[in-house]
Amino acid sequence: MLVVRGSGETVEADRALTARIRTHAASERDPAIRVWRPPRQVAFGRRDLGADGYDRANRIARQRGYAATDRFVGGRAVAYHGSTVAFARAEPIDDPREGLQRRYDRVGDAIQDALVAVGIDPRPGEPEDAFCPGSHSLSARGGKVAGIAQRVTGDAALVAGIVVPRDRWPLAEILEDVYDALAVPFDPQTVGSVAAAGGDPDPDALVDAIEEALVGQREAVVREV
Repeated sequence: MLVVRGSGETVEADRALTARIRTHAASERDPAIRVWRPPRQVAFGRRDLGADGYDRANRIARQRGYAATDRFVGGRAVAYHGSTVAFARAEPIDDPREGLQRRYDRVGDAIQDALVAVGIDPRPGEPEDAFCPGSHSLSARGGKVAGIAQRVTGDAALVAGIVVPRDRWPLAEILEDVYDALAVPFDPQTVGSVAAAGGDPDPDALVDAIEEALVGQREAVVREV
């Protein structure tokens, strides 16, 4: 399994690293992962791009010092402010109609194990009006701490998501304004974090725990960037 470590200096360079693991999975027929802290940005989902309030939401993000970009996977906007952790696992596929739930389960179990390792007790599901609402989320003490999405493109599948280790209020504040512009229901109180749930707030400890859980028993080939 290829493990890509590190972040790109720009949003564009960072996105290229995620594209690289997908290309590796497709061409080498070998899974690949990365777990990292993305550059400061608001990443809009495909459903956001066609919304009436998208231009206003995009402008709000940039005025608040966030780069505005679109997401490879997922439905609604998410924000990264420096300590936020992202993860992605790419794997080759033969039939895009098969394996969707299996891939969700594999990654969801790994993220849950990683959160236990940093000291919290996550449960599947999310509170009402959470950020980036979806069926594959993990919550702790009433707040959403992780969300998972998936994109299947012909010869590879990418399962990716976000975990909040600390600093949940800056995320809640920017998302409140962005979601208001998009007319998406959102309750800032639903943003959780590892720290708020009583766990280790160190983002690097979370990166290590998620990487270890995603690699599992496979042999890792590490590339630093």
